[in-house]
Amino acid sequence: MAMATQRLSLPRTATRKLLRAVLEFDLIRPGDKVLVGLSGGKDSALMLYALAVLQRQRLIPFSLGALHIDLGFATPSDPAPLAEYCNRLEVAFHLMKTEIARYAFGPENPEGPCATCSFLRRGAMNRFAGEHGYNAVALAHHHDDAVETFLMSIIYSGQIKTFLPRTDLERSGIAVIRPLVYFREAEIRKLVGMTGFTPIPSPCPQDGRTKRAETKDLIRKLSRTDKRIFNNLAAAMREGRPGELWPAELSQEEKQRRILLGRQSSLTPLDNTRKE
Repeated sequence: MAMATQRLSLPRTATRKLLRAVLEFDLIRPGDKVLVGLSGGKDSALMLYALAVLQRQRLIPFSLGALHIDLGFATPSDPAPLAEYCNRLEVAFHLMKTEIARYAFGPENPEGPCATCSFLRRGAMNRFAGEHGYNAVALAHHHDDAVETFLMSIIYSGQIKTFLPRTDLERSGIAVIRPLVYFREAEIRKLVGMTGFTPIPSPCPQDGRTKRAETKDLIRKLSRTDKRIFNNLAAAMREGRPGELWPAELSQEEKQRRILLGRQSSLTPLDNTRKE
């Protein structure tokens, strides 16, 4: 006897946020094969559940799979709870074992573990997606992540930018999508309980000690005295907002050109002839 399909549901407010992101940013198109990056944390667990709910609503026909990347820490991750979770959601589960941790934390790595780990994980996931027929990779970044990335870019790299809800990779033809961009982190903490999955703690020794954690704490502290801080940052990262920035810095060549023009101007004789 075939096992009955488990009933999945989300609160109406959560469904609206998910659909808003999917439709506003054209995240999922009919016929897409979407591969979810399933780390085992609360964010990716909720995203997989939410996409499974959306899939069963049949508003957009698409297929769904999940990939867990074992980074190769000293204590290997246990894929059994993740496989069981995917089986319950009727989602194909994939496991990839890597040695990313060894490279990220190696003494020969000048970039630091976080940047290297993120780069290698994205590359591994995109390659897996291409090799297995998936044309979209879903990452579980939420609204807080977007605002924190925006502020981090300004503070640490002098650039005004954040990640996009959808990025189309030209070489591979894969779209990187972020369906949770309208979900706040506190909301995810509450919603993940209804999935029936217990989030798995991160095995990374840098967890909670990153620049992102520092930025999150900074926003939290500023928000204690002004509740508008987060919403103002979120508004500022939107195109079309009023902006008033300094002009671009002049190149060395442009500086020299202006100096030369200034000298030439000072040498030009003035016409002091009086007209009768």
